Amino acid sequence: MKSKVLLWSLIILFLIPQPAAQANGDDEIDVDEQIEEQSYHLELNEWKEQGLDSPAEFEQAVPPSSFTESNDGELLSSSDSQGYGDRVFYWRNQESLTVEVEVKEEGLYEIGFDYLPQGDLIMPIEGAIQVNGEYPFAESRQIEFPSKWKNESENFEKDRSGNEIIPEQEPIEEWAYVKAEDSTYMYKRPLQFHLEEGKNTITLQNLRGEMLVGDVHVTSPAQIPEYESYVDNYPDAEQQDELKTFEAEHPSEKNSSYIRPSATEDPSVHPYDRKNLLLNTLGGDSWSEPGQTVSWEVEAEEAGFYQLTFKTMQDNESESPVYRKVLINDHVPFEEVEQYQFGFSKEWVNETISSDEGEPYLFYLKEGANKVSLKADPSPHANVLFTIDEVMQEIDELSLSIRKLVGNQQASRDWDIEEYIPGIDEQVLAWSDKLNEEVKYLLDLNNGAESTEIASLKIAIDKLKNLAAKPDEIPNRLTQLSTGSNSAAQLLGDISMDLSAQPLSLDRFYVHGESDLPDAEAGFFTKTKDSVANFFQSFTQDNLATADVEDDTIEVWVNRPRQYVELLQNMTDQNFTPETGIKVKYSLMPDEQKLVLASAADTQPDLALGISNWVPYELAIRGSAVDLREFDDFSEVGQQFSPGAFLPLVIEDGVYALPETQDFFVQFYRKDIIEELDIPVPDTWDEVTGILPELQRYGMNYYTPLAEESAFKPFQTTSPFIYQFGGSLYEEDGIGTTIDEERALEGIQFMADLSTIYSMPLQVPRFYNHFRYSTLPIGVAPFSTYVELTTAAPEISGWWDITPQPGVEQEDGTVERWAPGSGQASMIFDKSGKKDDSWELLKWWMSSETQTEFAVTLQTLFGPEYMWNTANLESFEQLPLPEEHKEVVLEQWEYMKEVPKTPYSYMVEREISNVWNKVVFDGENARASVDDSVILINREMRRKLEEFDYMDNGEVVKPYEIPTIEKVEGWMESNE
Repeated sequence: MKSKVLLWSLIILFLIPQPAAQANGDDEIDVDEQIEEQSYHLELNEWKEQGLDSPAEFEQAVPPSSFTESNDGELLSSSDSQGYGDRVFYWRNQESLTVEVEVKEEGLYEIGFDYLPQGDLIMPIEGAIQVNGEYPFAESRQIEFPSKWKNESENFEKDRSGNEIIPEQEPIEEWAYVKAEDSTYMYKRPLQFHLEEGKNTITLQNLRGEMLVGDVHVTSPAQIPEYESYVDNYPDAEQQDELKTFEAEHPSEKNSSYIRPSATEDPSVHPYDRKNLLLNTLGGDSWSEPGQTVSWEVEAEEAGFYQLTFKTMQDNESESPVYRKVLINDHVPFEEVEQYQFGFSKEWVNETISSDEGEPYLFYLKEGANKVSLKADPSPHANVLFTIDEVMQEIDELSLSIRKLVGNQQASRDWDIEEYIPGIDEQVLAWSDKLNEEVKYLLDLNNGAESTEIASLKIAIDKLKNLAAKPDEIPNRLTQLSTGSNSAAQLLGDISMDLSAQPLSLDRFYVHGESDLPDAEAGFFTKTKDSVANFFQSFTQDNLATADVEDDTIEVWVNRPRQYVELLQNMTDQNFTPETGIKVKYSLMPDEQKLVLASAADTQPDLALGISNWVPYELAIRGSAVDLREFDDFSEVGQQFSPGAFLPLVIEDGVYALPETQDFFVQFYRKDIIEELDIPVPDTWDEVTGILPELQRYGMNYYTPLAEESAFKPFQTTSPFIYQFGGSLYEEDGIGTTIDEERALEGIQFMADLSTIYSMPLQVPRFYNHFRYSTLPIGVAPFSTYVELTTAAPEISGWWDITPQPGVEQEDGTVERWAPGSGQASMIFDKSGKKDDSWELLKWWMSSETQTEFAVTLQTLFGPEYMWNTANLESFEQLPLPEEHKEVVLEQWEYMKEVPKTPYSYMVEREISNVWNKVVFDGENARASVDDSVILINREMRRKLEEFDYMDNGEVVKPYEIPTIEKVEGWMESNE
């Protein structure tokens, strides 16, 4: 067997990671090759070189009743087809459907589907296409089926301040047709598939989501005429003179629920009200993702030719132009508007769709209803991105070769790198030459204007040239090549993300003839007058700041961003207040750390939401928080949460807050890398240490939160090891720490050994990046990493998964996975004069129904990245997340065990961190370090317990009982 080298992708926006094998010297490893196909544009070029073409005219529709491989139980009758009029296939649950099609001519064909989305539609519906049992190219592994959305009401409702509210979104339940496209929309036309002469099989594999599938269509590629031919197709059509104005914020449909209207405070836009915020524009950052499409219905009184003018602002920070595909009745009318450029502008402009010479294009509209659509299109940047992708892969390959050469050596040394990697300088220079050609292309595309992406490309080129000039220094300068936050690879990855984004804001658009259009910008005097008026109005307007509220109104401070608070206020005004008659005023919290001061000054609110889980304890031990167990129905309410989440909210027999959000620490792993290395996904820490040699052999490693950049290691990173090894932190009566007991010490020793003996990384600036780069293809990370990977790592979508975090195997074979889940909490202040009403509000807010509605609405309006990690277990089960991932999180939450608070817990936390640092960095003995820390902890313990009257002159006055999960569970069973 020949030696092979393991390749993996860094930040690839268009290729699903390619497989590779690996070896180390004379050792050879059998590797399961997983992915062999190359990118679509390379495959398409090869097909063209082979003389393959598309047939002139071909169309065949295969009905569901003719699917050759499918579960008959999933074939629904015509009466259950929801309007399709024939039998349909219910496609879901990782199942596949297969059709057989016969073509008379070998060639390239397009594949389309009639489909109706079903179930939860917030996360995209994704599938993969195989032809004759194989994936023809990498992009065929991820095909999206967009859902259509619309505003629930075209009349925007107003909040209590007179500002318009973003309307709820509802799916459009109608059958649609789509041709298979690349999920990143890097190609301006649908994907083409190579079919052999005769019979071929086409299989659609379910990856995520569910839908009804009607006919599967195999067609020759559609032909799009040039503009002159398009106009000639309507010889009798005349240009119409009427002027119609359409407000962009009222589309008829869109394929992303979170393309949303926004309130722009500018007298240039319509409508505009100086006193209140009106939703008067559409898009911006919410309309920047490739493929996002917005449509408007245009009623034409007469058939004929019309001009289209869009009032736009494109103030992208990079100053790069963006592109839209113009569609009329779901078709691109002519080639010239297939990739239409909207240039950078900090002001509103009327962009009439025109030729490069400024001649307006004419669009034919039929009499009656027409659909005008704009689709975000990054394809003009595709070749640049393909080149960046290619260079990044080669940088990755070279970096891996160098890491194999130098191993884990940290110290710099002199290298004759040409002896080991001949031609390295020429290879690096070749990368800079390729990228320089793309700089020229972008400058030409931008009409000579230099954007941020172009400037960053030039910086990356300079870095590569500097490395090529001194190749022997490259092994000691990998941070400049591939691994640093400012490396050439990181710059290229950022450029890829930026060039893919296509943000555009619209105010209105016009369908017109030769009519004069209103000015896009308001006049100077209008703007000046408005600016002055807004300045004085800012002193009186309600902007969610904390302020005095009426006596009959509950005052709530919320420690969350503005859009969260606005949504919560609207939900309360629409649901809670009408049902209970209780008025509520939410305000943005100025600083949660000042809640203690506000309480002391008697300026506290009635409730506080979204506060860190240590805050209620600090207030409660000073007598400023309400014991929620005083309410008769507390046990019923408390059963909605993990018992372990209450531990930091408890003092003696009182519970002083409800968990609001809850974190989770699960194990993330790259399926492609783990399978290529042929190593198991570990379930215990022993299994983790077992796979480390294989990972480290190829420059990879395992990540734990201990490697966070800060030198201070909080409880969330250290307590899992103590708990999993059977240890504890405190004596049962709270008088002293137990970290010097055998099991706790064993856990502390092991977490130090992970770095000293097993060489896990000491500091990782950001696991998310290393996971994408594949340098850390497996590790334990929290909810925030899950959000990032789900929403901001399209290049590895479908190629990673999660499991419960590793734990310690017990004698009976079970695995202890105890871990904290620090989140936010909600509490009622003791000085509130409306405790009963506040409890009603808190119950409503944390109920399953409200939490689910809030979570779904948040993602629907603002996008998948606005995931809400509610602490309500029943609500979490209903969230729009993959079922298999929810099952993993819920399983991990069975081992949810937050660290209880004590007056001196901060000292225990600090000293455990100090022990780890002393053992790992100073080489001290763990037991000796722990003994020294116990002395310091007990000294601080006595001081703090005396402060809160648990001790007096070193003698125990009353025990400080440490809460346990068992005790909390007992409270939930009965509130006696």
